Amino acid sequence: MPVNRLARARKRAALALAVSALLGTAVTAAGPASAAPDRAPEAPAAAPGCSAAYRIEQTLDGGTTWRMCWHYNTLSGLVLDKISYQPKGEPRPIPVLTSARLAQIHVPYDDGESEYDDVTGTDFGQALQNLKPGECPGGTIKTVKVPDTGNVKGLCTTTRARGHAYRLANDEGTKVWQAQGKDLLVYTVNKASWYEYITEWRFGSDGTITSNVGATGSLSPFDYNGGDGRGWPIGKGARAYAESHAHNVFWRLNFGLDGSPKAKVEQYDSKVTAPRGNGTPTTRTTRTAVTKELAGDAKAMRWWRVVSTAGRNKDGHPRSYEIVPGHTDKFSGRPYTRHDVYFTEYRKCEQYASNNPGCRDGVPTSVDKWVNGQALRHPVTWVNIGFHHIARDEDQQPMPVHWQGFSLVPRDVTAMNPLTPADLAGENGQPEEGS
Repeated sequence: MPVNRLARARKRAALALAVSALLGTAVTAAGPASAAPDRAPEAPAAAPGCSAAYRIEQTLDGGTTWRMCWHYNTLSGLVLDKISYQPKGEPRPIPVLTSARLAQIHVPYDDGESEYDDVTGTDFGQALQNLKPGECPGGTIKTVKVPDTGNVKGLCTTTRARGHAYRLANDEGTKVWQAQGKDLLVYTVNKASWYEYITEWRFGSDGTITSNVGATGSLSPFDYNGGDGRGWPIGKGARAYAESHAHNVFWRLNFGLDGSPKAKVEQYDSKVTAPRGNGTPTTRTTRTAVTKELAGDAKAMRWWRVVSTAGRNKDGHPRSYEIVPGHTDKFSGRPYTRHDVYFTEYRKCEQYASNNPGCRDGVPTSVDKWVNGQALRHPVTWVNIGFHHIARDEDQQPMPVHWQGFSLVPRDVTAMNPLTPADLAGENGQPEEGS
């Protein structure tokens, strides 16, 4: 192991202990007390309860308005609070998430010599980066107060085109209904050793929420010793092999659908049955109520949703959000990275998926150990998306961004597409005969 790598590992371990000691004092760096995470509003509010400096509000094409508060944490960085969604036609905002945050970036190297928790084991939160106006095109850069660092112009809010929101042509081809969509984009950039992580949240006009983490910056110059088959040649010839490694990113989502922390979790599985003789294959979908804490594994035709117990759409259906994981390289080396989603009963000190420093002595420090059969009444959702980074020549210099993330897709939040044009507003449900 190179001396430089040892020194870096020790620096990170020492920093993790120092940061742990700060918990309960200066961990929350910015944001009013009313914007603190894990407090579900007692009833749907007309607007987030935070001052203007910590409020984000954006009306998108089609009339959808997103509202939220934000604050900054010296471990996880940006935290979004009291996120609500109000499409056109809804008389008031629909609360969706009480809080949403990054919960860990676990980085194990393939040779087993180094392993890091970049959120709780480095200066990730302290190393918020200043953003240039060109990095936030058409948007606003907000100033973040970071303890021991000072004011950082580090939070971008802007909008970005995403292509077609929908398209529909009539049978005759004489009319086309179509709209181009825009997303509200909220992001920060934090540095952890040689990497720079872009923590991005997108809020769509159709109610979809997408979170991605983009890794960029630089390959570690002290990790070019992967000549044992665990690295890739970088530079001229075959002298330097960049060590392969994983980025296992976790998010923590505390839902507050319709203003209540109480929610139901459901798992759906579809099974295709081979046809008999010359028949047609059939597919059957089953619903399983997740009533106790769960460590869930994604598989083909399986999905989960978090269901409101406090509100329904205009069709009388319970509102919910479906969890849609992006591509993942599941890392099996640690128990907490072996599952794709976790649903745990809310506990205030459980904030980070691994190396969690907030609970009292004797309480496990990783999310897998919090799944112990407890009944789910106030479920917290954890999403794990992995990326196995085998370097390439194009990763230098600087390294192109590689993204990993997931989406939360509204399911029955509104009775129809929230962007439905006025002349199609009557097309809800089965068409009447003769129409």
